Amino acid sequence: MTSLVIHSAGGPTDATFNAQPPEPRHLEDAALIGAELAARGIGFERWPARVELAHEATPDTILAAYASEISQVQATGRYPTVDAIRLTPEHPDREALRQKFLAEHTHSEDEVRFFVEGRGLFCLHIGEEVLQVLCERNDFLQVPAGTRHWFDMGSSPRFTAIRFFDNPEGWVAQFTGDPIAGRFPLLNDTVERPTTGQPV
Repeated sequence: MTSLVIHSAGGPTDATFNAQPPEPRHLEDAALIGAELAARGIGFERWPARVELAHEATPDTILAAYASEISQVQATGRYPTVDAIRLTPEHPDREALRQKFLAEHTHSEDEVRFFVEGRGLFCLHIGEEVLQVLCERNDFLQVPAGTRHWFDMGSSPRFTAIRFFDNPEGWVAQFTGDPIAGRFPLLNDTVERPTTGQPV
């Protein structure tokens, strides 16, 4: 289930806290998640992922299956470039890719993703907060350019996402060098934690 956990940017393992850091807030309701993200400039919508993809589906097959949704996004004129990424536990480079995505970075363009299978954990470092958004099938996320973030696909990844870009180079990251990602739960930790659906 899609969820949002809002942490203090100090994180639960930050030794610089002299007192217990504030308890994180947990949300599962899509409308509440959307409202919290919108208040911070992040776009979030629920779109129906209407196609069951074959195990052997290629990126071109995935893009063809979701041609109408892609056209809808590209009609805005903001994202002329699109691709599809699919990662499974059998992917030979899964661990190297995971480590790359786990390092905090920014992009000079918006990061826009439509999850059509599986799940992945977006972690957004905004001011004094870290927002961990567990994205699952049907989630459309739009992260503005310059937002510090990292992404965890887990040790056994299984997700497919359609990615939209405003440049022909596609995914290009500027790494911050900040080790902040190491202070927060990874995908499996976050998924296994109970959530209430309401702020705590």
